[in-house]
Amino acid sequence: MSKPASTRSSSAFLSVDLDRMGKQVGFLMIPHSPDDDAWGVTRVPVAVIANGTGPTVILEGGNHGDEYEGPIAICELIRELDPGEIQGRLILMPANNVHAVMAGKRVSPVDGVNFNRAFPGDPHGTVTQQTTAFIVDQLYPEADAFLDLHSGGSSLDILPSAIIQPSEDSTLRQQNILAAQAFDAPLTVVIDNLGDPRTATAAACRAGLITMGTELGGGGTVSVSALEIARRGIRNVLVHLGVLSTETAVEPRRDQRILSLPGTDAYVFATVDGIFEPLHRHGHEVRAGEPAGRIHCTWDPSRPPEEVHYQSDGMLYGRRQPGRVKPGNCCLVVAKPYG
Repeated sequence: MSKPASTRSSSAFLSVDLDRMGKQVGFLMIPHSPDDDAWGVTRVPVAVIANGTGPTVILEGGNHGDEYEGPIAICELIRELDPGEIQGRLILMPANNVHAVMAGKRVSPVDGVNFNRAFPGDPHGTVTQQTTAFIVDQLYPEADAFLDLHSGGSSLDILPSAIIQPSEDSTLRQQNILAAQAFDAPLTVVIDNLGDPRTATAAACRAGLITMGTELGGGGTVSVSALEIARRGIRNVLVHLGVLSTETAVEPRRDQRILSLPGTDAYVFATVDGIFEPLHRHGHEVRAGEPAGRIHCTWDPSRPPEEVHYQSDGMLYGRRQPGRVKPGNCCLVVAKPYG
C-alpha cells in the first residue's frame, strides 16, 4: 500500500506513469543547467512493469558507477520480463548515479557526491542530492520492498554475498533477513556501513521497506559467477515477495552462511603511503593481532615495509584491488559468524 509522499517540493519529474499497467521505459528528469546547457536535464533511466495486484518493489543499480553486475541484471529484466509474468509492480532503476555510471566512477563527476552517502537528499541541491531526494520523497512511499545491488567497485574485491540491512524494528529486521536469505548467495552478511544513516538501504528501512542489498564481486570488472548469482538471486527474491510465481523459483543452495562485520574491527586500514601486499586469499580464516599485510615504499629501498594487522577473528571477506594505497585506505575486510 502506498504511503504518503513527502511535502518537500521538487522540480524533478518522471516521463513514466507509476500507475499505468504494462511496461514503460523512460527517465527520471533532474533539472540540470551546466555551462553548455541552459535548460537541460539529467536523465536517470527508470522502467515500470506492472500487472494485477501485489507488492511494489524498487530495484536499484548503479548507485556507484563502477559496480556492474547489478545494473546488467536489472537491464536484462527490463528487456526480458513480460508484464503478464508478474503480480504487482516493479520500479527498475539500473543507473541511478547516471553520470558516475557513464564515467565508470564511484562518485558523480558532475558534483563529486557519493550517491550512497546522500540520503535523504535535498530536492534543491546538486544533481545527486535531487535524485536521492526524489527517491525518498516520491518512490519509497510507493513501495513495499527495496533491492540495492552493489559490487566492490574498482577499489575492493568482495566475496559475492547478499547483504542484510539491520533495523531497530524487530519485525522489519526479520523480514530483511528472510529477503536476503531468499536471494540465496553463497554468503549472507549483516552490514550497517559503520552506522551511517545516509545510505539508500538505511533510508529505505526508515521508510519501512523490506530492504536487502548485495556485494557481487568487484575489482572494476564483471564477474561471470557473480552475475549469475545476481540473475538468479533477483528472481528468487521476487518469488519470495510474491511478485513472481513460485514456479520460477530455483532450488536453494545448502551451504549458505550468515556473517556480520564486527564494527570498526572489521577493517584493516593503510597506515602509510605505499604499495599494499596482502598476506592471505579470500575466505582465509584469520585471527586478531596476526599480520594481515605489508605496505612497501619501493621508491625508498632503505625503508622496510610497514606491517598491518587484523583487528578481529573471522574470515577474509574483502580485499583492496589497487595495490597503491595512502593512509586511511581500506585494505582488507573481515567478517565473522552472525549472532
